[in-house]
Amino acid sequence: MLKRWQIGKADEARVESLQSALKISPTICRILVQRGINSFEDARAYFRPDLKALHDPYLMKDMDKAVSRILTAIDTKEKILVFGDYDVDGTTSVACMYRFLGKICDPSLLDFYIPHRYREGYGVSKMGIDHAAKENFSLIISLDCGIKSVDLIAYAKSLGIDFIVCDHHLPDEVIPAAVAILNPKQKDCPYPYKELCGCGVGFKLITALADKFGMDEEHYLCYLDLVATAIAADIVPMTGENRILTYHGLDKINRDPNPGIKALTYLGGIRKKLSINNVVFVIAPRVNAAGRMDDARKAVELFIEEDEAKAFSIAELLHADNADRKEADSSITEEALEMISLDEKAKHKKTTVAFREHWHKGVVGIVASRLIETHYRPTVVLTRSGDVLAGSARSVPGFNLYEAIHACREYLLGYGGHFAAAGLSLLPENLKAFEEKFESVVSSTIDERLLIPEIRIDAEVSLAELNANFYKLLCQMEPFGPENMRPVFIARQVMNTGYSKLLKELHIRFSIKQGNTVFSGIGFQMADQFALLQMNKPIDIVFTLDENEWNGNTTLQLKVIDLRLSEA
Repeated sequence: MLKRWQIGKADEARVESLQSALKISPTICRILVQRGINSFEDARAYFRPDLKALHDPYLMKDMDKAVSRILTAIDTKEKILVFGDYDVDGTTSVACMYRFLGKICDPSLLDFYIPHRYREGYGVSKMGIDHAAKENFSLIISLDCGIKSVDLIAYAKSLGIDFIVCDHHLPDEVIPAAVAILNPKQKDCPYPYKELCGCGVGFKLITALADKFGMDEEHYLCYLDLVATAIAADIVPMTGENRILTYHGLDKINRDPNPGIKALTYLGGIRKKLSINNVVFVIAPRVNAAGRMDDARKAVELFIEEDEAKAFSIAELLHADNADRKEADSSITEEALEMISLDEKAKHKKTTVAFREHWHKGVVGIVASRLIETHYRPTVVLTRSGDVLAGSARSVPGFNLYEAIHACREYLLGYGGHFAAAGLSLLPENLKAFEEKFESVVSSTIDERLLIPEIRIDAEVSLAELNANFYKLLCQMEPFGPENMRPVFIARQVMNTGYSKLLKELHIRFSIKQGNTVFSGIGFQMADQFALLQMNKPIDIVFTLDENEWNGNTTLQLKVIDLRLSEA
């Protein structure tokens, strides 16, 4: 698939000034300037994230109200229910809050609740509130959800149940009548950093409570591994407080991890230092699989379990759920791709809508993302859920999927989501009409360029620049994530040495040179571009820099993303 190469630009005067101050590679300085780092002080804060730079939790609107209400509940021996979403952010949030509250109140008056993905759906549920009423809970602390639950929180209030909402999703014009709403994205919230995930917001409440009780910092810093896991999994910007929390959370994961994370790491086959990449692709899928394939309550049970043997047993259940998830994901994706390939009309469409009655509801969102990897266009994947069709939609970067779904609302029973992803349901008899309307809306509104994948390139380099010191500086830019992605480079006028080869007919093992510098590299799923190398003409390559370990030796290698003839 042809890709657009977008090369970043930096103010060269600022690059020169930063390079003069830091005395490091101008290429690294060019990347730093693109990321808003323009001075020695900026760089020190970036390369050495300091927990002392975290903001005072009481800067968050309603923090004093939330703390006061919890203190009242503890003093009067009320029952407190910790309520959270069924994904990584929600389950880690609940685990942190539940464990901390257990230190400051009677544990017998405390419990947690995770809604069932299919019986109750996303966020605060009526079933959860009814459970709270039946069990005489008078305070619910919701985490990673609740900001849009206006009617349900009013219903809880009518039953004598108060809510404290800890959320990070964008509020609507009308907000719930909760005792306290902790959400930096509220228009009138003065909290300086707006991009915390749900677990991050919950962590700020924990730090405020710890301060009120005069507790040492180890009583809340012990949850940094769970906070880092939530930040990584929820794909929030890796900037500001998120970067500080993740940096120190990763350190805790590698030094003294939560028993649940330790067990998942082992089952994921990781025997070396854990990176943010491992958290995203090994830890997070296993946690999410609990809610996708079964019940996410056991993810919380994993994170609150202190006995390593018991934690390992629970982790094995999540590991098994993830194996089932991968099998369902793989078989459904294969079936959907075959359906599309056999549909002549699909080749000319700007959307994909795929449906089969038997597909597992828990993986349709993942399948939609998989289909976009092959057919780069807004995609909806549906399955049958009782008497209706339900599913997930995913967008290509830059296109507002939610608005497109909203424009088709006449054919839908319900829908919700945001710019890049959405969920929807409809009656079976409306499927064809929805499919046609969705295609019409997207075709008339999408910029054609958005149907071509874009690779964002940070800087041009010569292969001669790439040495151990250069790589060491790159590693110090971790943790990577949105707005601080792993740097992507372009090298021009590179030649094949003649030793490049295909691996398993899928991948390319590169051996390339630029001037007198020879480098090896790997290009996964790039076999279709091998012919360009065999032309023995100068090529431009796009890549990230990585390490390759083989037989006890560690060398630098290029992880090639794309290539093209230089004259092209």
